[in-house]
Amino acid sequence: MNDFNQQVIEEFRRNEGKVGGPFDGAPLVLLTTTGAKSGQKRTHPVMTLVGDDGTLYVFASKAGAPTSPDWYHNLVARPEVEVEFGTDRFDATATPVVGARRDEIYAEQARRFPGFAEYQEKTDRVIPVVALERQP
Repeated sequence: MNDFNQQVIEEFRRNEGKVGGPFDGAPLVLLTTTGAKSGQKRTHPVMTLVGDDGTLYVFASKAGAPTSPDWYHNLVARPEVEVEFGTDRFDATATPVVGARRDEIYAEQARRFPGFAEYQEKTDRVIPVVALERQP
């Protein structure tokens, strides 16, 4: 894990989910995935959107890079993930959202955080949206 991500993770945990710097005021989750090949757990700070029903959505934008982030490939292969949101920690199933519903959710995230519109413009791929469904 790079030093920047590690610092964000530590700040998130110290401050009940609040982080400053480039993430100041942005809703974040810590998403822990299991490596598709390695089987190792890795934690990633990721911006989220809270749906009207409380579902958390994350976006595999990788700042508009031509490929999705590794965490996305890992959760597609192994959809059981761990989520930290504020002080809440829970197990979840990660499910990619497709079609018109994906487009609606992504458009809302881009409206709230215009950088996401820029990310989509920078790449030819459709940036994946993933629902994090809490496990009972």
